[in-house]
Amino acid sequence: MKNHIRELRKSAKLSQEELAKLCKVSRQTINAIENDKYDPTLQLAFDIASVLDTTVDGLFISGSIRK
Repeated sequence: MKNHIRELRKSAKLSQEELAKLCKVSRQTINAIENDKYDPTLQLAFDIASVLDTTVDGLFISGSIRK
């Protein structure tokens, strides 16, 4: 699923490492999510949304379904 996480993270002036620490995951996990190689769990999506001051819906690009 395509997402806006990289753009939101950069707007918040956070590195992948900083976002990862705040969400209690590895930097590699954040990297994989940003590169559409891994879909976060619902809990992780809520955690990322909270840190980035948005909603879970705000993290993802609507209408994009991974094939």
